[in-house]
Formats: sequence, C-alpha cells, structure tokens
Amino acid sequence: MLLKGKTVVLGVTGSIAAYKMANVASMLVKLECDVHVIMTENAAHFITPITFETLTGNKCLIDTFDRNFQFHVAHVSLAKKADVFLIAPASANVIGKLACGIADDMLTTTAMACNAKKIIAPSMNTNMYHNPILQDNLKKLESYGYKVIQPDSGVLACKDTGEGKLPKEEVLVAHIIREIAFEKDLAGQKVIITAGPTQESIDPVRYITNHSTGKMGYELAKAAMLRGAEVTLVSGVTALEKPLFVNYIQIKSAADMFEAMKAHFLENDIIIKAAAVADYKPNTVADDKMKKKDGDLSIELARTQDILKYMGEHRRKGQFLCGFSMETQNMLENSRIKLEKKNIDMIVANNLKVAGSGFGTDTNVVTMISKEQEIQLELLTKEMVAHKIIDEILRLKG
Repeated sequence: MLLKGKTVVLGVTGSIAAYKMANVASMLVKLECDVHVIMTENAAHFITPITFETLTGNKCLIDTFDRNFQFHVAHVSLAKKADVFLIAPASANVIGKLACGIADDMLTTTAMACNAKKIIAPSMNTNMYHNPILQDNLKKLESYGYKVIQPDSGVLACKDTGEGKLPKEEVLVAHIIREIAFEKDLAGQKVIITAGPTQESIDPVRYITNHSTGKMGYELAKAAMLRGAEVTLVSGVTALEKPLFVNYIQIKSAADMFEAMKAHFLENDIIIKAAAVADYKPNTVADDKMKKKDGDLSIELARTQDILKYMGEHRRKGQFLCGFSMETQNMLENSRIKLEKKNIDMIVANNLKVAGSGFGTDTNVVTMISKEQEIQLELLTKEMVAHKIIDEILRLKG
C-alpha cells in the first residue's frame, strides 16, 4: 500500500473542524500507515480521544505528564518516529505558540522535538485568519520549514463567510501522500505531460474526437508529482478531477495543444505525450463545400499538426521525449517506425484489441520501446504503469 511502513503524527487543536480529522485518520490507516494522534485539551471538547484510539489502534495523547503511555518520553519518541507531522485544524493560539517557540503541552512539545516535515492547516474565523499577527506567525513558520496549507473559503461555523475553512479530508491526506509516499527521484526536474482527447469542431454543434478518457496521462502527472517533479499537465476535456499540485493547462483542439506545447516544452526536462490527438479536422477551406449525400453530411478533412514530431525536430540538448502509440495491428513495427521518424527517446505502445488495455479502463498492457530494447509489462493498473514508465525514463535518461 501507498503508506505502508510510514508513521504519521496528527496534531488536533480546538476547532469545530476537528471532526474532520477522524476521517483523515481512517483514510491514512486504510493506506496501511501507522497513525498517532496528539490533541490539545481544547480539542477534546470537540471530539473524544477514544474516537482516534479506536480508528488508529494507538493511544491518543493529550497530557504531557500522563504516566500511562508506552514510550519512555512520549513527545520525544513520537517526534523521532514521525515521517511527517500534520497539525490540523491549527488554531490561532497553537500557531502563535509554535511561531514563538512556546512548548507548554504535548502537541507543541512534540512539534518542537520533531525533525520530520511539519505541515500546518489553519482553521478559524476569517477575521482571525486575516489578522496581521496571525499572518506574520504563518510566514515565520514557513521560514522555519513548515508547509502551510491554505484554508478554503465558504460559510464558517460562526456564520461568517470567507477564508478559514479546513480543506477537505482528501486534500489533507494528499499533502501527506505527496510528502512521504515516494522517493523524490524527480526532484529538480520539470515534466510536461499531455493527456485526454482533442476536439475538432465541425460546426457550432458537432465535433470530431476520440475515445480517450485521459486516465493514463493523469496518472503519469500524479506519479511525476509524487516523485518530486514540477509538473505541467496539458489536458483535453475530460471527466477527471484536476490533479492536485500540478500546473494545469486546459485545451480543446489539437491546435490548442500544439500551441501550449510549443510555448512550454523547451522549459521542461521530460516531455510525455500521452494525449490521443484527433488526427484530422474539418478543412476550413472546404467548409462551404459541405453537402448532403444519401442523408449523410460529407466533410472534407485536413490533417492536424504532428505535435510529437515538431518537438522531436526542435528539442534542446538534454531533453527526454516519450510518446504513446496505440495500435490495432503490427504494434511493435509501427511503434518503432514512429520512434525513429519522430526523433524521440521512448515510445509506450499498446494494442487496443488486448483485454484490459486502451481507453476508458483502469488497467493497461504496454510495451516500452527504446532504441536499445523492448520491455513488455503485464496487465497492471494505470497508476502502476505510470511509475514503471517513469522508472524506465530515469534509467534511460541516466
């Protein structure tokens, strides 16, 4: 599992949003993470320690001088065990204490003793959040290496409207996963990935497209991000949720995608074209020639720009280019021709006729082809395929 063998310490302070942390703890445990919860005394007024103890299987700590614990010095032991320490919801009071080095309870004492990455998620009344003292304290914590998660906006428990809401549980967990799930072997690398289908308008109502859902490209963007890369995702229109922590560029047509890639690909170290681009578009010169034939609309088509070929011709030294080849026959032969013709370093090929492969599935069966070799993967989830592809890119890139 994603967080197996990892230890997460959750610090919960006195806020109505403390109830969300039960879900966070549960989600982390399901990822096979060892979860420990430390609460302030005020937090216990909003949610009971027994809730966290039931969910995590570990004693929930509140009192620094509690003699009924399994470690010799609890705040030091937990601080040493932690791979990451998330304080959420973080009240203005605890933020102020941490910024000033005050350690007068179990939570702040453990935070002071912890060398692991510390993440803090403020949650409070919007006027408190925007108070210049609170903002200065957050900046001070950032200067000390804390990661601050920006609060959401909306109607708060006090009925005021504005910033101050604790983000959704999924967002909090995503920050933890991003921090500790994978080795950061792509740190310092900039990666740009295309994903999803393109659409070519026939008229104001209809368009030409393909069956791509974007799942493979989105998994590649997520995997590269989790491994430390600065990721830009150029995506066609999909039903998928926008990935967190990536630069996102929305496009529709092949021309849109070409212009986005032309503008940005030279800035990047690794380029992965996973999008299924519509190869043809209505020929605008022939738009007035559209006519009815046997009840069907006859349309003259023109080829779209070959994005991967352009990048292969204009690549800079040190860049790594990876493309995708979706075939129904002669997969290896056709893919090797594309590899050579487009001047790229690797091509990921799959046969759309193979069960579990291609569009709309959560799995894929691919062969990674480079100039030196072919590596065929068994049926895997697209998430696993994404990491295998990145592994091979790093190996070839050297």
